[in-house]
Amino acid sequence: MEDLFGGAAPYYAKYRSGHGDPAIEHLAMTFGSDSTVLDLGCGPGTVAIPLARRVREVLAVDPDEEMLAEGRRQASDRANIRWLKGDSTRLRELPAFDHVVMGRSFHWMDRRAVLAELDELLPPDGVVALLGPTREDREQPWEPAMRRVRDEFGVNTFTASNSYQATGEHHEEVLATSPFGDLDAARYVEHLTYDLDAVIGLQLSYSYTAPARLGDRVPAFVEAARRELLAQNPAGTWELVAVTEVLTARRPPRSP
Repeated sequence: MEDLFGGAAPYYAKYRSGHGDPAIEHLAMTFGSDSTVLDLGCGPGTVAIPLARRVREVLAVDPDEEMLAEGRRQASDRANIRWLKGDSTRLRELPAFDHVVMGRSFHWMDRRAVLAELDELLPPDGVVALLGPTREDREQPWEPAMRRVRDEFGVNTFTASNSYQATGEHHEEVLATSPFGDLDAARYVEHLTYDLDAVIGLQLSYSYTAPARLGDRVPAFVEAARRELLAQNPAGTWELVAVTEVLTARRPPRSP
């Protein structure tokens, strides 16, 4: 996991879209302002930084030191985020937390094992929350062009071992059969505009086209991407409707 996103951190921080204020506010209202929240697989702080303005403390945990360093740089004015190197196999080494959130990271984990361990670590009212695209998420409009470029460079899309594509189980199906089987879902829509640089920067934020994976071919990859994207869309601007799902999971209430 430490090497999956080599060199991607600055591109991730700049070009990955956030989840939007309404989704973060939903989390904050769910967790409560006096809570300590674990952001597991935090990346450069896409969730941790805006959430920290609304809760007591965020434990921002990631196995990639470059991601943590970028997060520290982005949030140098926030004293209530602890940036910690770690992963889902080292939960017991972390300080105590009240709730946990994962944004675009759960699919990298042994999901059932993580939920079983969180059942032992979270307090009775602890919430597990996931942020990400919906299962009906549409293909990004630039994807046909970028697929041709990835094929040209032999870096086809990498599928996480615990993703729906690999297992056939969506996250909510895993949660429903876990100790946190009481589920609630909300969706928030944003209309985003990407220019050519943003689309190319986004590619360099992915594990399968991270700079470390491309190596000295990064300039050639960028040039090929620019060529294919402009051939597809000479205007160099793409409109995207992004839907973020906030999935919150609690333990079912006990029978009287």
